[in-house]
Amino acid sequence: MFTQTLTRRVLGSSLVDLLTGPHGVDRYTELVSPTWTRNDARARVVAVRRATPRSVTLLLEPNDAFGGFKAGQHVNLSVDVDGRRRTRCYSPASAEGQRLLELTIGRHESGLISEHLYRNARPGMIVGLDKVGGDFVLPAIRPRRILLISGGSGITPVMSMLRTLIAERYSGRVTFIHYARTPEEACYREELAAMPRVKVLHGYTRAPEAGDLQGYFDAEHLAAATPEPDAVYVCGPPALVAAVREQRPDAISESFVPPELSADPSGGQVTFLGSTISVVDDGRPLLEQAEAAGLQPASGCRMGICHSCTCRKTGGTVRNLITGALSTAESEDIQICVSVPVGDVDIDL
Repeated sequence: MFTQTLTRRVLGSSLVDLLTGPHGVDRYTELVSPTWTRNDARARVVAVRRATPRSVTLLLEPNDAFGGFKAGQHVNLSVDVDGRRRTRCYSPASAEGQRLLELTIGRHESGLISEHLYRNARPGMIVGLDKVGGDFVLPAIRPRRILLISGGSGITPVMSMLRTLIAERYSGRVTFIHYARTPEEACYREELAAMPRVKVLHGYTRAPEAGDLQGYFDAEHLAAATPEPDAVYVCGPPALVAAVREQRPDAISESFVPPELSADPSGGQVTFLGSTISVVDDGRPLLEQAEAAGLQPASGCRMGICHSCTCRKTGGTVRNLITGALSTAESEDIQICVSVPVGDVDIDL
């Protein structure tokens, strides 16, 4: 421990910065070990599990540059796919404060990152970690009766909440409802069944006879779980979130399913600075228009959460399709995955 502390102090000194400029100390230490970096958060995959046919679980050992997360938040994960760095945001399933980071990633046939990791993830693989964020978190003062609801891969932030509550010896009442297609595709089923003092209910959309709950979430499911929870948290497909909020408008929710975003074409000229390409606005988000034109801007969640696609707008006006806000400043950072032009626009990719 003393040696590690001394090493961090030496690498963090101004003299080392001077001697390793202009590239910085990380460009040299990573030649010794890919995760031995002071500023770049990275992690080594130490274990891989494929517990269900539609998910892969990675156990990661982050380096010291990773600052941790709160239960329910998401982190940007970067991997190299066919020679190009790709980024997506995922919610850890591990309890906050744990040394190892657990990510369970739902497999989607059209999902570039999820399919790549399901097929190729292995111990020793190095991944990038960046931009922890999200407001889907437990309050500092814990409610006495908590209802957690998840669907599909939305289980991961909810598992993090549940594991965190258990680790801190939470004395209140917790009920957990999880929806999956079949029992075989229900992540963490055995762990949930063994949890003390937690009421767990499952609903299976393609094998309803095997579940505790029949059909989709409604007032009967709420009553079967706990009729008067003090706080409700739900993460999953938009239909599940909508059904829960119909019964509990105060539910705190999150969904990682990208919405279908588009607007009426403005007919404006979109100029991508740094290239010779310009297009006529067709109403789609700027990220999709750039990709259709053959460009490869950085992107992550594609739904306005992770900020990986943030670019500088140097001229014109755009509208955020999530918030409806207009960006009219001559020079302003925007998220191109959820922004559409309003007339002529210049974007510096």
